[in-house]
Amino acid sequence: MIDIDVQTLRTRAGEEVAVSDWCEITQARIDQFADATGDRQWIHVDPARAATESPFKTTIAHGFLTLSLISALMREAIRFSGLRMAINYGVNRVRFVSPVPSGARVRGRFVPLTIEDVAGGLQVTWQVTVEREQGDKPSCIAEWIVRYYPLEGLRAKG
Repeated sequence: MIDIDVQTLRTRAGEEVAVSDWCEITQARIDQFADATGDRQWIHVDPARAATESPFKTTIAHGFLTLSLISALMREAIRFSGLRMAINYGVNRVRFVSPVPSGARVRGRFVPLTIEDVAGGLQVTWQVTVEREQGDKPSCIAEWIVRYYPLEGLRAKG
């Protein structure tokens, strides 16, 4: 885990600032996500059927499960000092490039693309790449927008 002062983020634009540890995507986690969202398609929750009918030969995580992990992966990879709160502001340009099979491990790579001032804080658009261990392509690529509100008001740029 790295420590970043939220007020100095703009000096890191375009630079990979953190990579999370690996996170295992268990069948239990996939099943819990299916229960929470109501998306119980067999490719996610029926290992026996997936073994015989799926081109992946196993169940795979929901794309939205993979996407939903980015905040947890970031929390594990980066500790922001001087931060009062962070608000998830949305996601742009999401792509699910390759599947995440049950039992696979994923991690997140984080690059701040743009840093803009907003009332009382900063808005950061992150390029997040979720990669699968031993995968040849990323599993998910997204531009994630987060608003950060420091403990104290923003210092002047410069």
